[in-house]
Amino acid sequence: MSKANAIPVLNKTDNMSSFTNISGNSIENATKNIKSLTMLSQKSLFKYWRIRIMYSMMFGYAAFYLLRVNMTMAMPFMQSELGYSKTQLGAVISAGAILYGFGKFISGYLGDRVNARNMMSFGLLMSAAMSFCMGFGSYLSWFMVFWILNQCFQSMGWPPCARLLNHWYSPRELASKWALWNSSQQIGCCIVLVSAGFIIEHYGWRYMFFIPAVVCVLLAFFLFNRLRDTPESLGLPPIEEYHSLNSVAFEVEEENISFWRFLCSHVLKNKLVWYVCMANFFVYVVRMTVFTWAPTFLSEFKGSTIKLAGMQTAVYDFAGIFGGLLAGYLSDKVFKGHRGRVGAILMFLLMGCIFALWQSPQGATALHFLIMVGIGFLISGPQILVGVAASDFASKRAAGTASGLTGTFGYLGASVAGVGVGAVVDNFGWDFAFIMITISALLGAFFFALTWNHRSKVLEKNIDNSVAE
Repeated sequence: MSKANAIPVLNKTDNMSSFTNISGNSIENATKNIKSLTMLSQKSLFKYWRIRIMYSMMFGYAAFYLLRVNMTMAMPFMQSELGYSKTQLGAVISAGAILYGFGKFISGYLGDRVNARNMMSFGLLMSAAMSFCMGFGSYLSWFMVFWILNQCFQSMGWPPCARLLNHWYSPRELASKWALWNSSQQIGCCIVLVSAGFIIEHYGWRYMFFIPAVVCVLLAFFLFNRLRDTPESLGLPPIEEYHSLNSVAFEVEEENISFWRFLCSHVLKNKLVWYVCMANFFVYVVRMTVFTWAPTFLSEFKGSTIKLAGMQTAVYDFAGIFGGLLAGYLSDKVFKGHRGRVGAILMFLLMGCIFALWQSPQGATALHFLIMVGIGFLISGPQILVGVAASDFASKRAAGTASGLTGTFGYLGASVAGVGVGAVVDNFGWDFAFIMITISALLGAFFFALTWNHRSKVLEKNIDNSVAE
């Protein structure tokens, strides 16, 4: 680093509080002397660390998806080479999903009590190890064991991010930043979808487990190098202080209560958190029904080819990036932190898109593309706002536990979207399935609406304050 760009740090051996220049390698030491720095230096360091935390989380969480979606791409070739049925491999996927859902709650509890940097990098490293083991398997029991273990370590990806987001970004900007980070899911999926054909064609399906595993081992060390737990761990002030938000009363309250008592009062006995959990259950019924069954529905019921139906489903997922970013912006800037209002409105509009897909004519390819874009655009916002709202209502001390609990309910909803919708279609047809997911969208809107007038206590306390940038 040039002298002009060196970061000033207080030389503690100098009673006159003189400053010395330090190199980039000492940036963390510079940060820990933050109380002796000027306000300008505070802002510079906060800006540096917030950017660094964000891109590190995005790289890291996208990496988790490399180790989650690879199984889906390898499954057709595992069937043909090893002779397993869809039901057998589906059982492996379902078992992993159940463990992942409950693992998110457990990891959320741990994530509120341990260093997010350590937890996320360790979870990615171990998930990579399990994926590598998957590549050596041939027996169904082998796949079952290592996929379940993989999903357990996968559950250690979300809660540390929830903790980091709540500690590095204030309630006034949280939804927008959460939406930006959440786009890493689609990025990770796209990387797998784009690379899978080449990898399997040239190296075989086993390398769909080997190659992502090697990449993610490197990214785990990258995460450990880049991430830091909280601003306070670096000597920086809390994010609320940086943004001139008065949270002193709440911090004193949190410090004087044991974590278990705080967890009970702010999460387990908090009706707002449970409303959000129920909303997420129905959000995932809709989201995963469309994601899982849209290719089948469009090909069987609307006259699309399998290839075309796959493309229509792909644009559904891609549109979610932009829908999430818009929902985050609206939640922060227009609705001033009222996440439930945005979630309820989007879920209500989603009902119209679902009805449009249900009633659309066969062979209307362009219309089907447009409707799938609309569904993807609208469903992503509520999915993101669930985690933000849970963190708001539980406070940042229990953000990991609260968001993990909502994730558990989400994956319970996903299980309904799988076997439940499949059974409805087999026994009653697609019309009843669409009635089911339309009602689910309505119930999701209802539970979001129950939080209509509620938001973060910090925002309520600072309703008239302006953000200090």
